[in-house]
Amino acid sequence: MTSRDLVNIAARRVRPHKVGHSGTLDPLAEGVLVLGVGRASRLTSFVQNYPKQYLASFRLGAESESGDLEQPLTEHPDDPVPTLESLVAGAKSLTGEVVQVPSAYSAIWIDGKRACDRIRNGEQVDVPSRKVQVYDFKVLKYDYPNIQLDITCGSGTYVRSLGVDLAASVRAHAVMTHLVRTRIGPFAMADAISIEQIRHDDLEAFVQPARLGVEHLPHLSVNDEDAMRLINGLNVFGTAFYTPIDPLTGDAGPIESSDPTDEGIAAAIRTDGRLIAIVRGKTKQYDPSWYPERVFPLKPRSVS
Repeated sequence: MTSRDLVNIAARRVRPHKVGHSGTLDPLAEGVLVLGVGRASRLTSFVQNYPKQYLASFRLGAESESGDLEQPLTEHPDDPVPTLESLVAGAKSLTGEVVQVPSAYSAIWIDGKRACDRIRNGEQVDVPSRKVQVYDFKVLKYDYPNIQLDITCGSGTYVRSLGVDLAASVRAHAVMTHLVRTRIGPFAMADAISIEQIRHDDLEAFVQPARLGVEHLPHLSVNDEDAMRLINGLNVFGTAFYTPIDPLTGDAGPIESSDPTDEGIAAAIRTDGRLIAIVRGKTKQYDPSWYPERVFPLKPRSVS
């Protein structure tokens, strides 16, 4: 099943609402996939910016062009058998800002088309390197040739490439055999629902507030009057505040402020907790204020 397959299942249940997903899961993978329903489908790009956590299984001593089991395997029986200590050290070296080259079979966009689609059409694909953020990289289990990894990373990180790079750090090869995404920001596996529930259950109870998709943005508190101004496309004044969250522990840091600038965005939250708009700061004639970019003015209709 692809991520698009799941979106189609949900879309049939919630018509006429639109449905979008935040971050593709490969057919080999399972786990958390956040769906944006109705107007909240316009928040999926923000959800993708949350840190993500994965449990990834790899087999050492083999490789494939795709980095997983999608393509035929090439065995490397002469690879060295790495020690647990060397793998832990390799994982540590791949923590922080990392430069990686995703597989040509990845879903990365190249000139308006996914690399995996291009290569399946017989095209030659050169995937550029990219800088990604790896917050935590742990070896959970190791019983050669199998290794299980716990990875917390930023948006755009390819877990297959991390496992392959880990093997390369100990002069070996690896192929990913399974992948589970356990968390996207505040959306955790423990709170997820199954595909069968999406197909058959009353979905109203499972709908989460749209503001959960933008908890990592500065929040601008607005009263009813300012909420109506934003809904009508007008600017508002004020200072936004946000609480930095540790991507590993979920602990909150000290509250910080964010005044409107030409680069800054914030989530305008009404005093009752409802997301009203995504706003961008603008400085016009030395009068900084917030202007609406995406507005969420209507109460959602039932999706049951």
